[in-house]
Amino acid sequence: MAHKCFISFKTEDMPYKKYIHDHLDVDMIDKSLHEPIDSEDEDYIMRKIRENYLSDSTVTIFLIGEKSAENLPYENQNFLKRELQASLYNGVGNTKNGILGIVLPSMTDKIYGGSYACSKCGGQHNTVRINGNTVIKEFSHNYYIPNDKCAWGEDDRYCVLVKWDDFCSNPETHIDRAFNKRNQPISEKTKVKP
Repeated sequence: MAHKCFISFKTEDMPYKKYIHDHLDVDMIDKSLHEPIDSEDEDYIMRKIRENYLSDSTVTIFLIGEKSAENLPYENQNFLKRELQASLYNGVGNTKNGILGIVLPSMTDKIYGGSYACSKCGGQHNTVRINGNTVIKEFSHNYYIPNDKCAWGEDDRYCVLVKWDDFCSNPETHIDRAFNKRNQPISEKTKVKP
């Protein structure tokens, strides 16, 4: 079943958004937030973004590129933050979207760091650098939802992460994974504004 997707991206990553739109069989809503919503009322802002930009979508695709991090000086992340906040927002007439983060090729080595031996459990874990130096907080917090375990499994994360090439080879599988998170217990632990 196709799910309508909204793509959240930085201008520099437009070629990847166009590739998804033009070459992959993805049912997407092609809108972007270009102007801030003039209000101090958070419920109103989230409702307007959902109504005007994310309506009918059930999955938000977040393109993770060189300019998608929280901790970048001189980089305005307001649009990315609002789009992901609205995607995570459950309100009147709104249900949250699944969130699919696609790691663009320039970020692969910055995010995926191989495996390491865990000093707590003795097992092997993968290094996945999802933090303020690679993504905005709205994604990192909901990917690494706080818990007391030594590592996060698939059921411990709301956000789904995939490399660009893996996404392109089978987009619907990854979109389905993000969509299905909406009805899993972890969806109750998400935060709109971490």
